Amino acid sequence: MAITAKAFKYGDDINTDYIISGKYKFKSADMEAMAVHAMEDLDPHYYEKVKPSGGFLVAGSNFGMGSSREQAPLVLIHANTRAVLAKTFARIFYRNAINTGLPVVECDTDLIDDGDELELDLAAGVLRDVTKGIEIPFAPLPPVMAQLLADGGLVEHFKKHGGFAVS
Repeated sequence: MAITAKAFKYGDDINTDYIISGKYKFKSADMEAMAVHAMEDLDPHYYEKVKPSGGFLVAGSNFGMGSSREQAPLVLIHANTRAVLAKTFARIFYRNAINTGLPVVECDTDLIDDGDELELDLAAGVLRDVTKGIEIPFAPLPPVMAQLLADGGLVEHFKKHGGFAVS
């Protein structure tokens, strides 16, 4: 199944405090309420641009560095971020994203521009930039990670299967 959405492009070294500022992390457990603050230090209008129809957050290298809190990927999910595409990810953010149900893809993002229409095929390992008519290949996720995403994250996977299982 392909995911289609518009690209919202940012740079390198986006830390978790840029994704959700530390000043909000402990004010609420309501991810919908916190989502309005997603990416606000880099783009104060991220939420209002992405929430209505969804979008891909596109970045460079080292996306998600910083704290190991799960709020960062959860806030992006609640802001209607369909997936994060970056050259590289901080490992703990990458795992937290998969565990919370946010698709993350390591691929070359240099040719993608802000506003490009993208189509992401996770199973095939292909990102299509519909605007430019190009394909960007990436390594498909291992089956266990693909299953976790399909189930909506680790907690939902456990609820569905009564434990850890890969079909």
